Amino acid sequence: MERIAIISDIHGNIPALKAVLQDIQEKHIQRIICLGDLVGKGPDSDLVIDLIREECEIVIKGNWDDFITKDTEFETLKWHQKKLTNDHCLYLESLPFSHEFYMSGKFIRLFHASPHSVYTRIQPWDSIEKRVSMFEDTEHTGFNKNTPDIVGYGDVHQAFIQHLYGKTLFNVGSVGNPLDLTTASYTILEGDYQSQVESSMSIQCVRVPYDIELAIHIAKDKEMPDLLPYIQELTTAKYRGIKE
Repeated sequence: MERIAIISDIHGNIPALKAVLQDIQEKHIQRIICLGDLVGKGPDSDLVIDLIREECEIVIKGNWDDFITKDTEFETLKWHQKKLTNDHCLYLESLPFSHEFYMSGKFIRLFHASPHSVYTRIQPWDSIEKRVSMFEDTEHTGFNKNTPDIVGYGDVHQAFIQHLYGKTLFNVGSVGNPLDLTTASYTILEGDYQSQVESSMSIQCVRVPYDIELAIHIAKDKEMPDLLPYIQELTTAKYRGIKE
């Protein structure tokens, strides 16, 4: 049996990432997969990229990783872009769309948002048709003779596990910008890695407390734009677009 840690949506939050990596290390998990959105929202996109490149075996491209390397008129995005070197940008541009493997006889597919695009957002409360579409093959995932038994993704910053028509859909939540609870989130898969023989396996959602005040202090110290919405999200786990 092997355990794999799956993380996502770090969004430039170094204190949260370090807390999660420490928790993974204390559990003696050596294989880490990241589902994207390393950058933006938080102040330390550059440091996050460097640490993720060092610690993760597989890294998948998220929507922020995609558009942050493109020309923009938005001043906030320009601020985050200035944190990155050309090497950082080339790394983000090189990231794959998805990753697949077998575990305990189950064919597992991982991507950032959906099989259709890094920008197609599927929420846990969306229609059953939308959620079932997460198991489809597309030009982005490639067409496989086996459709996935298990799909894991990030993007929506909401950790959950759902069973749909005999298949399993899970979201790993967010390390650096969770929008369900204020604690950092990641997922552990446990089973026989790369085995097509059916055997026991588990999917576990893990929550890790981290120093939110330190994360806010770093953002203030670096004079990050959109500071107040960022503080709201970190301290309340409520998306900045939601009004009371």
